[in-house]
Amino acid sequence: MDNKAKNGTVSEVEGKECIFYDGHWIRHYQSNTNTLVDKKKMIDQLTRRVFHNVEPGINTPGYRVEEIRQIFEQETNPAKKRVKGAMLAGALLNRGRDILNAIVELEEAGVKIETNNELLERCGKCFVEALVLGENIKLANGDESVAELWGEPFRVFSLPIEEFFESRYIKIAQTMTEIDQVTEIMLTVIDKSPIFADAKDKTIELSKASKLACETLRSDPVIFEVWPRYVVAKESFEAFKPNIDSIAENGQRLIYKEGYELIREGGSLLTMMSSLRIPIEDSVKSYIDKCKEYSV
Repeated sequence: MDNKAKNGTVSEVEGKECIFYDGHWIRHYQSNTNTLVDKKKMIDQLTRRVFHNVEPGINTPGYRVEEIRQIFEQETNPAKKRVKGAMLAGALLNRGRDILNAIVELEEAGVKIETNNELLERCGKCFVEALVLGENIKLANGDESVAELWGEPFRVFSLPIEEFFESRYIKIAQTMTEIDQVTEIMLTVIDKSPIFADAKDKTIELSKASKLACETLRSDPVIFEVWPRYVVAKESFEAFKPNIDSIAENGQRLIYKEGYELIREGGSLLTMMSSLRIPIEDSVKSYIDKCKEYSV
């Protein structure tokens, strides 16, 4: 398939309908509806994903908004205030979901909700404030900003679903580019010594499986094939352990241990990106720089 296609081109690639963005053919999902029920389902999925990937302890129930807001506003220690701000953001996101769930239940009961409805406006304000406070939140596996991931529920609420999908394709394409970059630099480390040779095919398969997992919605039936492939690839990669202890010379042994740790770190980045589905530029750049400095 010609990778010089225009962004937004839809075509069948390797037996699946794909859309092209920034050098990548990504599994395409069509959305023919834009109801509150559709938005609720997507926001529920995205909220579960975001809480899974961010630092623990911030999934505050929506009914505790006022309680944590007061505690946040009274805090003077900057470090503690950041954490409490993250907890308030979590509570506001959950409060927005709670209100949206109530609205959907009313509509399903036959009550027509207009776009200027007070409940809808209150729901939107919760999502907006949660988005602003999202600057306080960190990823579970590092200090990198989580703004892109945290903002997704708000974007679903505020945009037509088709526009949201377009923004997601762009982010997935960027993530796939970073997966390719990490894979490429991992292979240069692996190729520096025969002791790492068994990691090569495992790394390539993990990279491919990570991109498949990245592009596939959990609600898609194909996940029953994609997810097992990803898990098996991840487990196979993690089982790789070169026999470094057999190397007699201590200095050489330390060098190989450093290489092994770099390979492991690269695998962790691949699995992280497959879950986040957003680029993590700072982490990727830092990793690439470390790999470039490594020599045997």
